[in-house]
Amino acid sequence: MIDYTVKELTINDLFPNLLLHFNRYQEVKRCLLKENAKWVLKDISFTEQWDETQKEEIVAVDFTDCLNSGDVILGVFDNNKLIAFSCLASDFFGSDNQYLQLMQLHTSYEYRNKGIGKILFKMCAEKAKNMGAKKLYISTHSSEESQLFYEKIGCTDAQEISIKLAKLEPYDRQMEFVV
Repeated sequence: MIDYTVKELTINDLFPNLLLHFNRYQEVKRCLLKENAKWVLKDISFTEQWDETQKEEIVAVDFTDCLNSGDVILGVFDNNKLIAFSCLASDFFGSDNQYLQLMQLHTSYEYRNKGIGKILFKMCAEKAKNMGAKKLYISTHSSEESQLFYEKIGCTDAQEISIKLAKLEPYDRQMEFVV
């Protein structure tokens, strides 16, 4: 990640075309789903792609709501192009208020497999630890690639399941990472 800049975003950094060059392309071929208390890879094929309207909505609604709630957004820039971002929630939850949720972690298609997501994840983990969390909570996309990414960096199945988050994304795998 030598030539890239990481920045904690503020409201002043948000503008409608912030994600103009961001490519959220993902061709999913297999997903990890829970069947009979076991995780099973299934052939499930679909493509995810954000259009310009979705990107503008993410900035105008999601990013703005995050920052107005006291959450943290980290952005990775190649020159002035946002190429990766994460959103770390600021609301603690769990039986011992041990969790902070990693709400989003995305890397633009052309920049994947370069270690950017891993570095961004580590920065979020460190930020969560400094905020007083013991664990990151991740409602992980069911795609095989997403599952492998989180497993490789040390995430495991969550010891406590957020019913609220599990209901929002019933096919996601609820995971955690000790910070």
